[in-house]
Amino acid sequence: MTDRRRWTNALIMVLYFILLMLPIYWMLNMSFKTNEEILGTFSLWPRNPTLANYRTIFTDPAWYSGYINSITYTSMNTVMSVAIALPAAYAFSRYNFLGDNHLFFWLLTNRMAPAAVFLLPFFQLYQNIGLYDTHLAVALAHLLFNVPLSVWILEGFMSGVPKEIDETAAIDGYSFPRFFFRIFIPLIRSGIGVTAFFAFMFSWVELLLARTLTSVNAKPIAATMTRTVSASGMDWGLLAAAGVLTIIPGALVIYFVRNYIAKGFALGRV
Repeated sequence: MTDRRRWTNALIMVLYFILLMLPIYWMLNMSFKTNEEILGTFSLWPRNPTLANYRTIFTDPAWYSGYINSITYTSMNTVMSVAIALPAAYAFSRYNFLGDNHLFFWLLTNRMAPAAVFLLPFFQLYQNIGLYDTHLAVALAHLLFNVPLSVWILEGFMSGVPKEIDETAAIDGYSFPRFFFRIFIPLIRSGIGVTAFFAFMFSWVELLLARTLTSVNAKPIAATMTRTVSASGMDWGLLAAAGVLTIIPGALVIYFVRNYIAKGFALGRV
């Protein structure tokens, strides 16, 4: 009975993995096909593989600049989110002050609000101060959602570090900046990795703010992908190739922080 259950569980996991990877494989399969083959025949692999779709992306400035723009503002937002959230989370985890619980809840309500609520205020503000269609505009807009999430995650990790460490460091003569960067941050590096992962992924997949607050110079790849729709129809092969390349940055981030994510789910507030 035990062996049968083991084989059943293994079969379920294999089927789940196949269903999980099927859309990704199908998109990869389509990216090596022409539109004629995609629309004219059904095949599990390309009969006449072509790199024309990828060649278009890497040679057309409108396409590869979209990737550069998305990576630029996403990286800026990730760094700023973690940098802002670290001292805020430390304050929430170490000090009690008037209204701390209400302020913490207010931060989380910003994360719960839909992006469309802040779309018009951001648009008009950036138009007036000259930030419209810049990488900084999108990075700052995404802070509204990523900072509360980052504070919430980091506060859970910091609360797990005994306060006696802070007191011992002060007795040993450590200044606060030296203690914070040399002792405290290494203790919560798993939390920083988890926080950076979630901040990066949200900023990478968010479309509404990124598309509305940019037009040409900082237009993200998601907005560029709409160029595949024309009077002649949808360019399925090109769209599939762009989708495959869009997955790569997120996969790389997951690969480099995978150990931190595992610890985060085990120890932190994730």
